[in-house]
Amino acid sequence: MARCNPGPAIEANLHTRALRADDWPVIEALFGANGACGGCWCMWWRVPMGGKAWDAAKGEPNRRAFKRLVESGRASGLLALVGDEVAGWCAIGPRADFPRTERSKALLRDWTPRTWALNCFYVPPRWRNRGVASALVEAAVAFARKRGAEEIEAYPQAVDSGEHQAAAFVWTGVPGLFLAQGFKPMHAGGRGRQLYLRRPA
Repeated sequence: MARCNPGPAIEANLHTRALRADDWPVIEALFGANGACGGCWCMWWRVPMGGKAWDAAKGEPNRRAFKRLVESGRASGLLALVGDEVAGWCAIGPRADFPRTERSKALLRDWTPRTWALNCFYVPPRWRNRGVASALVEAAVAFARKRGAEEIEAYPQAVDSGEHQAAAFVWTGVPGLFLAQGFKPMHAGGRGRQLYLRRPA
């Protein structure tokens, strides 16, 4: 379990830990009936195809699929907690675990089995803007490095300075979140989702 150094916006008793195979009730309570967002259940990057295939997977099929991954120990990620209350989630794992990445032209690059991806965040409304996502990024980097990652990718959503984006559109994070933890953009400028890299992990 990692305990974070609290900054001005971070709860003093915020800590993180790795997802466990018996954590499905925790995930289900955290994500709620909406599966975090629009029936996703943290399956967006895991379902190879979009379009009609994704539409058919949203909701209960995604819930069942992610439940199987969690309970079998094949879902990799971190939980943030404040005391005993779960305050957030991030997915972190080998890029190979997320086949949909290969369908995004912006994210195509040469990678190896030791390339990891930090690609999904969910923080409930009451815990947003309190440093939870930053703590998860810091802990995720250490988590991946300990497990042999040589580089870590992130896919933040570009936003204009001062622009407000609904949480539903920034579930992969925003650039500043990763820049603060040593990630570098692989391409200059641009809109939409971008590819950031931390190397070495």
